[in-house]
Amino acid sequence: MTNTLHRYGPRQEGDYIVFAIPARGINDAGCAGKLQAFLRLASRFNPVNMGNGKQGSLFRPERSLNPFTWFTKRRRHTVPPDRVIEEIQGPCTAAATFDSGDAVCAVLRAAREADLGMSVNVSGPIEGTYRAAREAGITPHSIEYSLEFRGRTDLLPEAPILELITMCGHSMVSRHLARKVASLVKEGRLTSEEGATYLAKPCVCGAFNPSKARLILEEMRHRW
Repeated sequence: MTNTLHRYGPRQEGDYIVFAIPARGINDAGCAGKLQAFLRLASRFNPVNMGNGKQGSLFRPERSLNPFTWFTKRRRHTVPPDRVIEEIQGPCTAAATFDSGDAVCAVLRAAREADLGMSVNVSGPIEGTYRAAREAGITPHSIEYSLEFRGRTDLLPEAPILELITMCGHSMVSRHLARKVASLVKEGRLTSEEGATYLAKPCVCGAFNPSKARLILEEMRHRW
């Protein structure tokens, strides 16, 4: 089961998460090197985000901030991919997010050739995911679908905000932050790219897609 399935909205193409994860008590002993190797492999194909589930993603908040640093251009918003990889010291989820189906095809081919002994999962649009598996010579052995939202859907935030916050399966991206960032983009105080960067930071696992977020924020700037 993966919470990366529950991404809301029609914009599914250009949004893939590929992650490797060990199974407790089966292949978790000494898995750190294999997970590092997976992220090194994935990093060759230009992921828009990547992370390990314990330390963080490429996009990170800074430890020392004050009210005057919110808009400064001197802020450091990302860490090098090598740091994300080297921080893996034990069992965790190693994830890479892509905005290209072709990149996912290449990642799966490389992962198959590497044969690291880790389970590799792909979350993405059905047709694109099947194509990637087929071109990599892989037959998926299990498939999961998200059945959308049920119950008091009237309590959910508006659709564009829901598109943004469901890109973090652990619900670490607040709807209030998403609304704030969207309003700052609309006012011209942030670019859509800067806004996407801010929203990506709370998502520790690296499953948040800043490329998709930028498109959503840009559309909200004109229509919201």
